[in-house]
Amino acid sequence: MNSRQRRGVVLLVVSVLCAVAAFAGVVTVIGNARSEVGPKVTAYQLTKDVPAYTAVTSGQLEKVRIPEKWLPDTAVRDLATVQGMVAAIPLKRGSLLESGMVAARPVLQSGQMEIAIMIDAETGVAGKITPGSKVNIFATFAGKKDTDPDVSKIIVTGARVIDVGEIKAFDKSQDSQRQAAQGVPITFALDAADAQRVAFSESFARHVRLALIAPGDDSAPAAGDRTYTLAGDTGGKR
Repeated sequence: MNSRQRRGVVLLVVSVLCAVAAFAGVVTVIGNARSEVGPKVTAYQLTKDVPAYTAVTSGQLEKVRIPEKWLPDTAVRDLATVQGMVAAIPLKRGSLLESGMVAARPVLQSGQMEIAIMIDAETGVAGKITPGSKVNIFATFAGKKDTDPDVSKIIVTGARVIDVGEIKAFDKSQDSQRQAAQGVPITFALDAADAQRVAFSESFARHVRLALIAPGDDSAPAAGDRTYTLAGDTGGKR
């Protein structure tokens, strides 16, 4: 091997050593960067604008992976935690979804108020009425005079239940019309007129009962079916 060949071999070895050193340097830099960035976690980013007080759905979000150390503590990592919630403020496309951006859906709508009454535990609830249920509210009144017939009326249709309390004993007074010993406090979201009807019926009706409406049924009883007297019963024939 002559001197020129030896120089070539030396240069080749030096080139290989430099390449190995460069590769090791790159690996070290990548390793250091990964250690500094840390592990990545799942978060959610908005794919479209969401107006305030409208529902935030999975179709408006996309999953992204972000280094955990860069993710705010308030970032939403599990969509189940915001299910059924609405935007608390106008949300912009591209924003990272955070817990402070959403809020529970308002229970009351504009013009509504909460009103709670006691319903007979034995006949009025039967364990099937829960928050979110819709019910028709029936009240039975005695005739004003002995010769007047008793009457049953549907006083409110489609009342939305927002809370069901625990069974408790009725606070009976001398003038109470209640016959049952125990009741359940039921809270409704009603407008002013329906709230008045319910309050009046709780005070003066012999019985106030609830009839559960099937989910998705938005129909209301016909006007002729909202008042019933035994004397006016036609035996189901019209």
